[in-house]
Amino acid sequence: MKIGVLQADSVMERLRLTHGDYPDMIEGVLSHAASELGENVTFCTYDVVAGHYPDQLDSCNGYVITGSRQSVYDPDEWIKTLRGYVVDLHDLKIPIIGICFGHQLIADELGGTTEAAAGGWGVGSHLYDIVDSHWCIEPEVKQYRVLVSHKDQVMQLPDGARLLASSDFCPNAMFSIDDHILALQGHPEFSRGYSEDLMYMRREIVGERVYQQGVESLQHDLQSLEIAKWIVRFLKRKPV
Repeated sequence: MKIGVLQADSVMERLRLTHGDYPDMIEGVLSHAASELGENVTFCTYDVVAGHYPDQLDSCNGYVITGSRQSVYDPDEWIKTLRGYVVDLHDLKIPIIGICFGHQLIADELGGTTEAAAGGWGVGSHLYDIVDSHWCIEPEVKQYRVLVSHKDQVMQLPDGARLLASSDFCPNAMFSIDDHILALQGHPEFSRGYSEDLMYMRREIVGERVYQQGVESLQHDLQSLEIAKWIVRFLKRKPV
């Protein structure tokens, strides 16, 4: 299975040497998940900020849209182009995974709404409740914890979207559309070390209280690999 990574940002240079770039993180966790599931995956990265896209929409079996420091409602041309690409993939029902910014952009472009959250920044690890079953998620899973870093949220889901996970802080944390779109607010590709370093870099922006709570939350167990398995199953269209 060939996965296209639509790279919507790069890790800050001072953190990249230690933690790698976003495609490295995504390839790492999805390769691990695929190996445990007995699946073979390859990756091709496209820098969509620079306007790089596959030659054909079906060049890959599915696509992952990464996170970004920018907001989906920013007026940048590359964001407008990516929005159009999402519509094209959606029309052909080619599988798309949206992570954080990708999650928000898919929702916003397909008829939902993404805005800056009244609750401010979410950082560290957050716990979400599974509110509806899905064929890529084990039926016994009722909650999951994953690393996050976001100030925007999906406020309204698109028509036809099915809410899969929620929390008080982030009500629309994960959704699906038919069998070709799966979008989630969390970052299963992040490591604890990267999350902690990123929080430190944004300490003044997020505020001391949120920063301290975020650091404390890193002590909890994470379900990052389990979430990555959901993603691999979804892209492979292979139920549990």
